[in-house]
Parts: sequence; C-alpha cells; structure tokens
Amino acid sequence: MASPFVLLHGFTQTGRSWDGVRRDLGDGVLAPDLRGHGAAAARRPIDTAHLVADVLEAAPDRFVLAGYSMGGRLALHVALAAPERVAALGLVSTTAGLPDPAERAARRAADDALAGDVERDGIDAFAERWGALPLWAGQPEAVRAVAHAERLRQDPAGLAASLRGFGTGAMVPVWDRLGELTMPAVVLAGARDAKFRAIGERLAAALPDGRLVVVDGAGHALALEAPATVAAALGALA
Repeated sequence: MASPFVLLHGFTQTGRSWDGVRRDLGDGVLAPDLRGHGAAAARRPIDTAHLVADVLEAAPDRFVLAGYSMGGRLALHVALAAPERVAALGLVSTTAGLPDPAERAARRAADDALAGDVERDGIDAFAERWGALPLWAGQPEAVRAVAHAERLRQDPAGLAASLRGFGTGAMVPVWDRLGELTMPAVVLAGARDAKFRAIGERLAAALPDGRLVVVDGAGHALALEAPATVAAALGALA
C-alpha cells in the first residue's frame, strides 16, 4: 500500500495552496495550515519545535513528506526529528537554511523589520509589497491572482509571528545534517528560479538518495505554477 502524503505550505499560504497537486495525488493527502497561517493563524508560540510537533501529531505513523519554501525548511526539521516515520521526502523551492552566522543575523533583522511593517501597515499593503518581489518575476497572471488572494486572507499578526519565529533567519540551518536523511528524496526547482535552482542542486547532492528535478518554464511557486509536474515527482516517491 502506498504511503500517504503530508504537504507543508509556504509563507503567506495555507494548505489549499496544494489543491492542484492533491487532485493528481488522489486520496491520502494531508495539507495542514501551519501556525501563523489560515485556520492556525492564532496558534502560539511559533518556533521550530512546536511546528515540528504539530506535523508529527497530525501525520500518520509513516508518510511521504513534502514542503514548499518555508514548508520545505520545516520538512527537513520534521524528517530529522523522526526519520523512521518519513518514507520519502520532497523539497520544493526551498533551502536548508543560512549557514553563515552574519548572514543569518542580517536576515533575522530583516524578517523582524518586515514583521513590524505588516503589523503597522496591514495585510493589503503587505500583500502588494510581497507580490512585487523579484522572486515572482514571470509568474503567470492567473497564478499571481491566486497567490495574491491567498495572502489577503492571512492575519497580519500571524504572519508577523511566523517571520519572527520561523523565518529563514530564525531557523537553525541543517546543511551539516542532510547526510542523516537516507530516505528517497526529490528536490524540485523552477527553471526561472535561478537562486533556488542553485540551492536545489546543493540539496540534491547532499542528500544520500536525492535527485533534482528542474521544472521547465516555471518559477518559485511550483505547486501553483506546475501542480501536475509536482504531483508526478511526489507520486513517484509513494
């Protein structure tokens, strides 16, 4: 029997961001809202330990784990905390963190400043600012509209707490522990997403049973831009 899937969304998203992928994967897919987002917007505290515990509490005994961006960073921590439960691992447009302490401190300060902005300016202004990032350059208009609508449904306080508690600057990097993750793993990156394509190459090389899939014509938000390709790559792990 194929293992069920647990899919972890990115920052400013909810579990519904995986809907296109879920349609192709079929039954047996769990895509929870993570602390600070959607139905879990008010859950506190937000930190690595509590996020990991939430996932492991909600997940079946053994499962295929996949995460996008922020969710991919969390997936790595979940897999390291309970490798015996993770049958396979999917990492979508993500990183194992910032290993340089100075770079991590600078990112933590930037995330804290952004958290203050969203608290002060509200969700509409933040959604416009976030949607204008170069990270989304070339994104199809329909995908941009879906992503923007999802951001507008978020709670400013939840997003601010997520940035402070599990932003890239707050997360402990795990590059030096990737060798512990011996389960089959697929790393996905969009061809237009040069930064995360390069990071994806490093991830796939560092994982003992990792392979890289570069998705032609796609950018960072792969679950929204190329759900069928993402589903096919994850489905091959089950």
